[in-house]
Amino acid sequence: MTTPDCVEAAQERANGATKVNEPVFLDIGGREVRVSSPDKVYFPERGLTKLDVVRYFVAVGDGLLRALQNRPTTLERWPGGVFEGARLSTRQDSRGDAFYQKRVPKGAPSWVETARITFPSGRPADEVCPTELAVVAWAANLGTLTFHPWPVRRDHPDHPDQMRIDLDPQPGTDFADAARVAPEARALLQELGLDAFPKTSGGRGLHLYVPIEPKWDFVEVRRALIAFGRELERRLPSSVTMSWWKEERGEKIFVDFNQMARDRTIASAYSIRPNPRATVSAPLSWDEVGDVTPEDFDITTMPERFSDIGDPHAVMDGHAFSLEPLLEMAERDARDHDLGDLPYPPEYPKMPGEPMRVQPSRARDTNG
Repeated sequence: MTTPDCVEAAQERANGATKVNEPVFLDIGGREVRVSSPDKVYFPERGLTKLDVVRYFVAVGDGLLRALQNRPTTLERWPGGVFEGARLSTRQDSRGDAFYQKRVPKGAPSWVETARITFPSGRPADEVCPTELAVVAWAANLGTLTFHPWPVRRDHPDHPDQMRIDLDPQPGTDFADAARVAPEARALLQELGLDAFPKTSGGRGLHLYVPIEPKWDFVEVRRALIAFGRELERRLPSSVTMSWWKEERGEKIFVDFNQMARDRTIASAYSIRPNPRATVSAPLSWDEVGDVTPEDFDITTMPERFSDIGDPHAVMDGHAFSLEPLLEMAERDARDHDLGDLPYPPEYPKMPGEPMRVQPSRARDTNG
């Protein structure tokens, strides 16, 4: 996460060459939302402005708010737009033009509600917790393109109500490969009494959301996802990998189990992705998975789709599946195959039962 000084510096760099124009005031659900510099170009290749971005979010507001409602949400802010050479600040290099806002910004309106979350370090923070569409428009005015909601609600912030399966294409594979794996993943879930709701990532990947009872903590849900991924890998050994180490993945679809680690999030449905085309993360029906591409959905095409068919994920909140079958599978893996935990990301504290976080080739060099 970037520091406040880094955030301000990124904003100054992004806004330095901006031509100021008159603000626009929008009435959204009875709230007056100010859009500053509405003509500022955010996507030069498409000629799309900040106001276009805000209006897009309003057009798909019911679906987007459903994805964010009462969830602590990190804001991915691109205040200068997605211009050539723009890059996102990281933990290692905070000099980017865009940044993640993990704490509610200073000066937020009183109607912007928050949720208290705890980072892996144990430090707490108050994140934006969208409860109405005006909050989305306010965040868009700050340059937010992508919303990253936690898989929890603020009334149970330590117990996920979604298990999120990230089917991540590795070099040599693409969205079509993920789309071929997805039905097999669903079939496995259904064998265990669960089901999933698919969406594009807005990039090359595919996300499957499994609504679950909020009975288990992050460690347990991550363990269940690891068990799921291992079984999927057994069934599709030439197509799926669970290796955390990139050098061992090959040209396969990686089931990114660490997306269920605390403070790891996935771009929400209807979020805009920071690419020249302004693609969006699109909820899908299962019938569509094999017939679409990520480029089919962007901020110019999604409003009409949403108006025509509504939100394919609208019924997701009516389900809450049990993780017990997957946790039993995890116990069998440990007992019968001596398969325990897998590595956490490097910035996380060491977890009980976790193996060494050493890249296999480095381990061989050290031992050789």
